[in-house]
Amino acid sequence: MWKQRSTHNTEENKQVDQRPHVVIIGAGFGGLWAAKALKDAAVKITIIDQHNHHLFQPLLYQVATAALSPTDIATPIRHILRHQKNTTVILAEVTNIDPIQQLVFTNRQVYAYDYLIVATGAQLRYGGHDEWEEHAPGLKSITDAATIRRKVLLAFEKAEMETDPEKIRAWLTFVLVGAGPTGIEMAGAIAELAQRTLTHDFRHTDPRSARILLVEAMPRILLSFPPPQAKKAHQALQKLGIEVRINAPIDHLDANSVTIDGERIPTHTVIWTAGVTASPAGAWLQTETDRFGRVLVENTLTIPEHSNVFVIGDTARVMQDGKPLPGLAPVAMQEGEYVANAIMLRLGGLDTGDPFHYIHHGNMVTVGRAYGLVNFGGLQINGLPGWWLWLVTHIYTLIGFRNRTLVLFQWAWSYFTYQRGSRLITDEEPALSEPDVRGHATQRRNKYR
Repeated sequence: MWKQRSTHNTEENKQVDQRPHVVIIGAGFGGLWAAKALKDAAVKITIIDQHNHHLFQPLLYQVATAALSPTDIATPIRHILRHQKNTTVILAEVTNIDPIQQLVFTNRQVYAYDYLIVATGAQLRYGGHDEWEEHAPGLKSITDAATIRRKVLLAFEKAEMETDPEKIRAWLTFVLVGAGPTGIEMAGAIAELAQRTLTHDFRHTDPRSARILLVEAMPRILLSFPPPQAKKAHQALQKLGIEVRINAPIDHLDANSVTIDGERIPTHTVIWTAGVTASPAGAWLQTETDRFGRVLVENTLTIPEHSNVFVIGDTARVMQDGKPLPGLAPVAMQEGEYVANAIMLRLGGLDTGDPFHYIHHGNMVTVGRAYGLVNFGGLQINGLPGWWLWLVTHIYTLIGFRNRTLVLFQWAWSYFTYQRGSRLITDEEPALSEPDVRGHATQRRNKYR
C-alpha cells in the first residue's frame, strides 16, 4: 500500500522500514502536539525545525523585559521527544516542498513523505514597510527577545550618561506598536521595570520618568476581548502610567524617532507588537493563500488536490463560524491533535473523520503586576483573580517540570522583591561606545517559525 522512499539509512539497520513516513515541519505548538499524539502510531516520524528547541512564545515578552531567562521558556526538541522511539529530530531549514513527488527539500538533504504536516508558524508583518524592521524589532524568537532586552536596558544606560534633557527624554521614551495581548503585556512589563526594578540603580537619571506609549491603529485595544474588558485593560494601563493611543497609525519610524498620526516623537526604542504574516509555506506548496500568506485549507486541514498534506497553526487560515481562527497556541495544539488522529484513522482504512472544530477555552492577558483579564465565553474575570488564573494556566502549559519550577520561582521572587534576575546586557559589540543603538533585524525573511 505504501511506496517506500526512505531517507534514513544507517549501518545498524539495513532492513527497509516499511512504516508510513510522516514528516512534520516545525516544532511549535502545532507540530509538537501532532508528533506527541502519534507516539504510539505505526509510523515513522521526522520532525524538521531550524531551531533545536521548542519555544513557549506566550512568555517571550518576559525574556525581553528581563523577568525570565531564555532557558526558562525553551526546551530542546530532542529532550521532549527522547522517549518517542518512532521519531527522528532533524535540525535543518526547509527551502521547498514538492507535493506531487512528495518531497521536502532542506539545506541538508531531501526527505520523502507519505504524510506531511506543515506547522511553520508566522513572521512579523510591517505593512509594506520592511525597512522599519531594522529599527523596530518584533518578538518571535529568543534572538528577538535578547535583542529587545539589550535595546531596553541600554536605553537606561544611555540616559544615565547624557546631560541634555531632550536626549535623556528620547532615550527614556519607549514606543510599542500594536495593542494586542503581546503589546499590552510588554508595555506593562517595561513600566514595572522602570517604576520598580530599576528605581534605585541609577544616580543621574530617574527611571520612573520613562515615557511608555502603546500605539494602536484600530479604534480600541484588545480586539479579541469584549469591549468592557478592553476598557478595563485600558484603565489598568493608564494606572501604570502608560500612554495609550488608539486610531493612531504609524506614518514613519527610524533610529531616532517615530511619527504617529503626524506627530514626530524622538525615541531610540520602538518595539513592533503588531501583525504577522505566515511563513512561505503557501509558495512552497504552490497553493492558494490569503493576503496574510496563510494557506487556504479544507475543513480537514488539508490542501486542495493533496489530501495527505496538512497545514496547521499560524500557517493556515481555518474558517469557523464565518471567520478565521486566531493565531493562538490552543488553536495550533488542537489542530495538531486533530491531524494526528486523522492520519491514524487513514492508517486503519477509515475516512479522515469529522471536519476540524476548534473548542474555544477563552482568552487571557495580564496587565502588569497582579492584574489579569480572563474571558471564558460569557464569564469575565478581572484583576487579581484573573492574574492568578493566567499564572496557573501558563505554568501548566509549560513543557517540563524544570521549566515550571524555575518560572514559578522567578515569578515569586519578582512578585515579592520587585527584582528581575536576567538584566544582563550581552553582546560582543561594545555596549557604550556607539553614538546610538539601532535595532537589529533578526526576523529573517523566508524563514519558518
